[in-house]
Amino acid sequence: MPQETIESVTRYRAITAAAILRQLVDLRAYPHRHLAVVVYATGGDSISQALAAADQLSHTGWELINVTPVGSSSKLHAFMRRR
Repeated sequence: MPQETIESVTRYRAITAAAILRQLVDLRAYPHRHLAVVVYATGGDSISQALAAADQLSHTGWELINVTPVGSSSKLHAFMRRR
């Protein structure tokens, strides 16, 4: 994913866990109810990053719906819903 901005996150409805954890994008302007958090990591780090990002988003009105692996790569998607 290129440098993440609120515009790119809105267009793709996805953001990386790293961007959430580093607080690179202010999601208050995000207009949709659902959001995919993409995690690029291996092993236990991927689920740890997904859950850490979900925990951080939970403080701003988001709830975790599901976490699922994507393809055969080491990529996870954590699906979030705004409360």
